[in-house]
Amino acid sequence: MSGHSKWATTKHKKAVIDAKRGKLFAKMIKNIEVAARTGGPDPAGNPTLYDAIQKAKKSSVPIDNINRAVKRGGGLEAGGADYQTIMYEGYGPNGVAVLIECLTDNRNRAASDVRVAMTRNGGSMADPGSVSYLFTRKGVVIVPKADGVDEDKLFEIVLDQDPEEINDLGDSFEIVSEASKMVDVRTALVDAGVDYDSAEANFLPSMQVELDVDGARKILKLIDALEDSDDVQNVFANFDIPDEVGAQLDAE
Repeated sequence: MSGHSKWATTKHKKAVIDAKRGKLFAKMIKNIEVAARTGGPDPAGNPTLYDAIQKAKKSSVPIDNINRAVKRGGGLEAGGADYQTIMYEGYGPNGVAVLIECLTDNRNRAASDVRVAMTRNGGSMADPGSVSYLFTRKGVVIVPKADGVDEDKLFEIVLDQDPEEINDLGDSFEIVSEASKMVDVRTALVDAGVDYDSAEANFLPSMQVELDVDGARKILKLIDALEDSDDVQNVFANFDIPDEVGAQLDAE
């Protein structure tokens, strides 16, 4: 089980309570608005919107903000922006491959923000396709640990949905499946009465670069700089932080 996964889970939880809370909320609201515009404002018939709303609720985004985003995206209220999804590729320190997913209404601003963050933090931009082949789109469902919920129980619940793997992330489990099966996995959990934190289609790496403390410090600084841009929604990278390295970082 990758240290990167553990780091990502811990970082997500910290993000809800740290100084970037407002920025995190804004990105979740943007996701909801785009999902409503793409698939309609009814969560019952729009799985992407349903999952975006659930994630926002789990992160304590005010329900009024969520409802307004759904209305804007669904054309029921004025003020919606024309957001576009753009993927940038590059390399970070130690040759770590980086995919940057942007959701923006200003392509020039997004490109500038990404380029500046990369070049100022030991990274470099790459041509389209030079990095993306190292990643595969997968469904990822995060389930918090609770009484009566273990790997065997989860496997039993989602067996019919052909899960690829179930990883122990410390205080939660990660269920990985084909992206097309993610909604089925999430639905099976709900039907079984098992709570989940998030269900998303993410880009997972086929190989990883193991980092020492210095390398981990550098790549995390780069990712923080990228995520500081309002236009950057997600950053995917093929690094692994071993448990002992993660412990040293936590102690700093």
